[in-house]
Amino acid sequence: MTTTDQMRDAWAATLREQWRARTVEQVWLRPGDWYHPAVDAFTEALASGACTAAAAARLGEVRGAAGVGIAETLDDVRLVYEILGREPGMDVVRALCEGWSGAVESLPVQVSCIDPESGLPTLEYLGVRMGETYGAARRYGHQAHVSHCLVLVDVATEDLPPWRRMARSAAMGRALSSALPAGHPMAALGGGAFAVLIARDGDLGEAVRRMRDQVNDHAARLQIADLLRQPPRIWIEPLPETHEQSVDLLHQLRR
Repeated sequence: MTTTDQMRDAWAATLREQWRARTVEQVWLRPGDWYHPAVDAFTEALASGACTAAAAARLGEVRGAAGVGIAETLDDVRLVYEILGREPGMDVVRALCEGWSGAVESLPVQVSCIDPESGLPTLEYLGVRMGETYGAARRYGHQAHVSHCLVLVDVATEDLPPWRRMARSAAMGRALSSALPAGHPMAALGGGAFAVLIARDGDLGEAVRRMRDQVNDHAARLQIADLLRQPPRIWIEPLPETHEQSVDLLHQLRR
């Protein structure tokens, strides 16, 4: 092994450890399962200056097979590029998403309350949470259709290839989760549409503004602004008087 090879390998190892520390602190949900030999292949490709697309595809594949969501996968890779002081190219994002998608599609179908692309709850889960809201309102002598509403977010453009759709969904999941405190029921409706159940109070206008800002911010970070409707459509949808009608409304909004 030449001195150049030794220096490259040492730099790759240093980069891997910096990456691990940052991702465990900021985005990774289960620190014990972050490492995989595919991580080494990716950092070695970065250290050598070689094309990283193949290594990114393999990394996406192992993340998908391990049940890691696409949002967490994208955020993880974004951090290593943040350490390097640059953004991942679209070829890297595409390869990562395609590897992830291929692994997920090969897994046995499982019923889940989480949409794997956005990391947000499913429409069915939001329907359950809305039922809780209607029930709580009745117990306290209120009306849920007066105290709450849906905020709908539509970023759909034309039909997108699967990897671009996943990148958009991942960005939206992170954006909406970041815009609001934990505990706000929300869901992916499919086709670039999302719904959030939120109280009709003095903070409603500010919450809508935060959602808009976070959508634009995450799109810029992942360099996918061209995949979103510009500007994103965000509007307030009144709730029907009953829970059953609200579930029907969600299904009408589903794409």
